[in-house]
Amino acid sequence: MIQHVWERVRRAKDVSGVLVATDDERILRAVKEFDGHAVMTRSDHRSGTERVAEVAASSAGRDAEIIVNVQGDEPLIDPAAVDAAVEVLLNDATVEVATLAVPIAAAADVMDPNVVKVVLDFQGNALYFSRAPIPWVRGGGAGQQAFPHLKHIGLYVFRRSALLEFPAFPQGQLEKLEQLEQLRWLENGFTIRVAETTYDSVSIDVVEDVPRVEKLLREVAAGQAG
Repeated sequence: MIQHVWERVRRAKDVSGVLVATDDERILRAVKEFDGHAVMTRSDHRSGTERVAEVAASSAGRDAEIIVNVQGDEPLIDPAAVDAAVEVLLNDATVEVATLAVPIAAAADVMDPNVVKVVLDFQGNALYFSRAPIPWVRGGGAGQQAFPHLKHIGLYVFRRSALLEFPAFPQGQLEKLEQLEQLRWLENGFTIRVAETTYDSVSIDVVEDVPRVEKLLREVAAGQAG
């Protein structure tokens, strides 16, 4: 799975290097076996962003002005989606943190707490992320499904200077309640710019997801061969 993620991120045109950050020796060995680049980090991080911040502060990340955080459970990550998020920072020097969102297509996802929703202001900045359906359409019913809710895609792009501040931020009540690390940025006064994309993430969260993703990978491979 890690190799699929690594190979697809390498295909993003705005990415100059790919590094796997882990606290697991098994992952380190697996990356070395496919000639990838990996580094060990501490095991006490409260979130993936803190792990990436550790790498950014080290010699491995010292020269990177913009850093992308792609989760290791996204073997079908679209390189174009990575580029779309990076280009937000490349095109606007005032943006320090960016992420992605896609319109929700399946009505059931609106009420699914495992599908994180986001609402934006007029500039495309995140107002809030939640596991609950936001906004709540008064009256409910068909109105909930009819409103174009946005699903958050857990891919982040940071300016290194902002990323280095993150581990020192206190965890707020909202982050703890929702179990969403991106809320720490909002609770500490940062702005997150959200780029809308057509890419919908297919992650492996539980063992039961493996056959479904393997089937999709075979279909992708067959399409590329054809």
